[in-house]
Amino acid sequence: MKARLIVAISVLLLCGAAVADGITWADLSDEQRVVLKQFEDRFDSMPAERRDRLSRGAERYSAMTPEQREQALTRFRQWRELSDERRDLIRERAEIFRDLSPEEQQRIRDNYRRFKEMKRERREMLRDRYQRMTPEQRQRMRDRLRTRPVRRGRD
Repeated sequence: MKARLIVAISVLLLCGAAVADGITWADLSDEQRVVLKQFEDRFDSMPAERRDRLSRGAERYSAMTPEQREQALTRFRQWRELSDERRDLIRERAEIFRDLSPEEQQRIRDNYRRFKEMKRERREMLRDRYQRMTPEQRQRMRDRLRTRPVRRGRD
């Protein structure tokens, strides 16, 4: 009985170690391999987190329409043209956003959607006003917006 328990625990530990190592090139589907062809020779030596991220991205890409693929490639090209500092800032803000509650994330999405629906002149005026604010004024405004009920129908 003890021997079976030791074997079972050993198998579980080995399975856990295999999962911790992440996905390998051999684990990818044919479609994922086509999308990730440029990484074939070094894929298995990448960190597990990066391999997992690439495999998920390749899976999403395979499911896209041709128009969605073109949009994704355009966004990727724009991303690569950004400075390292700008990309780091975007990553940092994305991490902060992911840590917010679903309600707060939705509130931000709604505010952004309303901002994009405004007339161009109004957006420029708001942007200019925000840029002239001191950091303290900006923080007070963010605090007020966070606690204020959402108003609809204004631009």
